[in-house]
Amino acid sequence: MAVATTVAPKTSTWMFFCEGTSLNGYSRDMTTRGPYPKGVQRRREILDRALEVFAEKGFESTSLRAIGEAIGVSHAALSHYFESREALLVEVLRERDLQGAEAIADIDGVLERTTVIAEHNKNVPGLVGLHTVMMASAVEPGHEVATEFFTDRFERGRESTRAALEHDLAERGIAPGVDLDDLASLIMAASDGLQVQWLLDDRIDIPRILALIERIVVPARTDGA
Repeated sequence: MAVATTVAPKTSTWMFFCEGTSLNGYSRDMTTRGPYPKGVQRRREILDRALEVFAEKGFESTSLRAIGEAIGVSHAALSHYFESREALLVEVLRERDLQGAEAIADIDGVLERTTVIAEHNKNVPGLVGLHTVMMASAVEPGHEVATEFFTDRFERGRESTRAALEHDLAERGIAPGVDLDDLASLIMAASDGLQVQWLLDDRIDIPRILALIERIVVPARTDGA
């Protein structure tokens, strides 16, 4: 299968659990409550604090009030900026994605980005757990906020991962019969499944296992390079 030459946008990156996503359409000012500009900084401070606490200690499946106590923010402040516990947790994940995209925007190569993010994730097991729990919630009735977030995230992920693969494999080629859309979906599914395994057994080496995909789909070099 021929791979068309495409320049992948720098914002097409492998997010957090090696899922591709794009900064296009994302904004730190996005929120279900639509705060006035003067409140944007306060909202950012709340999200930054939540990221710190969740990354280090994880999160408990409790109320918005309990989360506020854990991160040192009043229930009134949380309720002003986030209409529900689920809305807050989704915005934490969105902010994490934005920070991740900025951190690896200058790294070329899909698997190179994957390795950097996977290594980083070893230091933030709480956020790995939050992502996994919220993704599971997204398929359950009554979790519209999480469902919308992950549906959009997967769509962006497939598109940007495909674009990145197209760019990365333009010169090296790809094994016959491999469809890039299918490959993008496979990589995302493998990443999610491996992260769950890693939560249960930290001996799981996600970068090494994901690198196997490249060895399978990229033809071996015969020129000695």
